[in-house]
Formats: sequence, structure tokens, C-alpha cells
Amino acid sequence: MHDSKYVKISIGMKFLLAKKNSMTEIFSDDGTMTAATILHAAPNTVVFVKRQDKDGYVAVQVGEGERKEKNISKSVRGHMKALGNFSALREFRIEDENVHKIGDKIDVTVFSPGDRVEVSAISKGKGFQGVVKRHGFRGGPRTHGQKHSEREPGSIGGGLRTRVPKGMRMAGRMGGERITVKNLKVLQVIPEANEILISGAVPGRRGTLVEIKSKN
Repeated sequence: MHDSKYVKISIGMKFLLAKKNSMTEIFSDDGTMTAATILHAAPNTVVFVKRQDKDGYVAVQVGEGERKEKNISKSVRGHMKALGNFSALREFRIEDENVHKIGDKIDVTVFSPGDRVEVSAISKGKGFQGVVKRHGFRGGPRTHGQKHSEREPGSIGGGLRTRVPKGMRMAGRMGGERITVKNLKVLQVIPEANEILISGAVPGRRGTLVEIKSKN
């Protein structure tokens, strides 16, 4: 985790940091099945409030999780003002700087079933992959004299051109990128377990930090 990595997103008043847990299925009254992701969200703590007159914009910094104090730099510990040894800090843009104050707690009850949210997280790292998996190439033919070309990328030349153009789709490292999925639906909120169930799949592995935000 990077102490000073603040993600600045222009959003409304609802936001929360959570950890991805697992996936499940939710059945509605008419028997319709919806795939859902279970997110565990311990109460977040407001660490800092940025104001228009001092900082040039309005935002809230929140902390989530816990780690050993010896693994946190002195500058970050001073910034958190003894509110806790958080493992992650994130920043969310808001409209009214007077809604939150330092030390406030934010939990899963900020969302309600039916809310439309967008979710951001770091996707799973898949290592070095070829063009078939990374870019969806269909590969070459198996017949007509070609022996081992099923997953080859094909030519990258271009006549008289003596260089590889920028942006050429080739094999390379895949995954490990920040992904945002929009228009997901909150299916259930379980305050006693600090869990929130969101429709569909969420980027990342189990334990990945997830940012949930809504303009509602």
C-alpha cells in the first residue's frame, strides 16, 4: 500500500472503502438469479477535510484497515492525527465541506438497496500474456502448411515502414490496472456484518481494496 496515494474523483455524497470478499448468487422473489460480489467494509474514518479557501477544492480523505505503526512514515502518522494506523488512505471529492468533520465514521449504512454505484479497484495481475489472451486475436490457421501458428500475432510490418508504430497491439504484461465498473446495483446491506452486496463482478482478487461511490 502507498501511504500518499490519494485518488481524486468528482462524485456526490456517498462513498466507502471496502475489501473484496467473494461472489455469490442472489434470488429475487420471482426466482431471478443475480450474480453478486460480497464486499466487507469496516467503518471508514474521516482523516482530513480539504476546503475551497485553503486547498482550492473540496474533498474528504478517509482511512480504512489497520497495520503496524512501524510500517507507517512519521509524516503520514502526523497527518492521521492519532485517529488510527490505517492501511489505506483515499480521497473523494464532495460538494459541501461542512458535511463531514475529522474523526467521523462512515459505514455500510450510507448505501441502501437499489442504489446505483460505480466501483474502482486494481485488477488481477496476469503476468506476461500473448495477443490471443491480451487482445482477443483469433490466431493463425492450422492448415495450409502452417505448423505452429495458432496463437501467433502475425505480421507487424507495413510495406516500406521501417519501425513499429506506437500503440501496436503485441504480447506484454496484462492486468494490474485500475478498473472502474459503472452502473452496478446495491442488492443488500448487512450492517451487523459490515457487508454490502453489489451486482455483478468487481475487479481484483480477494482482499483487494475497493472504492464504492454514488452520485445519489
